[in-house]
Amino acid sequence: MADNFFDKGSAMHRILAIIEQVANSDRPVTPTEINEKLNLPKATIHRLCSKLEDENILQREIDGKRFMPGSRLRQISLGVISNENFRTHRHAILSKLSEEVGETCNITIPDGSHMRYLERVETHWPLRMQLMIGTKVPLHASASGKLFLSQLPDEQMSSLIENLIFEQRTVNTLTNAKILKSALVKIRKEQVGTDNEEFIDGMVAVAVPIFDRRKRFIATLSIHAPNTRMSITEITNHIPRMQKASQDLTLILDPGDN
Repeated sequence: MADNFFDKGSAMHRILAIIEQVANSDRPVTPTEINEKLNLPKATIHRLCSKLEDENILQREIDGKRFMPGSRLRQISLGVISNENFRTHRHAILSKLSEEVGETCNITIPDGSHMRYLERVETHWPLRMQLMIGTKVPLHASASGKLFLSQLPDEQMSSLIENLIFEQRTVNTLTNAKILKSALVKIRKEQVGTDNEEFIDGMVAVAVPIFDRRKRFIATLSIHAPNTRMSITEITNHIPRMQKASQDLTLILDPGDN
């Protein structure tokens, strides 16, 4: 059984190879593009892609021709990232950063039209914003959400923005697509997202991206604080420390082939 599993001609090997090709692509891919390195019969590659689609491992792009990771594969990847072994190292980096800046530090990942808190280390201050692990924050009203949007290709970004519900959380919330897209131009250039009381009154935040070794977006690293303790200008002074911590997190989340 074990020998068959690792046989390069086996169905299992072919399926894993397809998943790997889709997961490693920077964009949705057609069966023909997936097959460039696999050299499978045309009927076989289409049959296996359809089977993986049925199992929600892959899903079709809106054009119906290209495939991208499906909900089940995304849940698997989230489970890997959430693994306790990775969490121990992540937590150590966040703890060090939180101690340096004196505020709560978070790692967030995309989850539909929201960002989800994957990891966090709380500040020691009694006055703090309680946003627990698993909490979701809207893309249009958070530093991490806007940063994520800015990393997307223009077509994908526009499509996602068109389907957002622009709930006004505070007087500073960006509440329409035109204003949001304008803000994303600067965020994409600077690779920094900010939240100036756009999600919660009295809270400011700043976020930087976490990339893999191929410079693909994985998650965001952010800090937030009450504006009575730190202004939006003051919180952005910590960006260099955050960028260093982000680089350290890359080595954990994408350790390479060592």
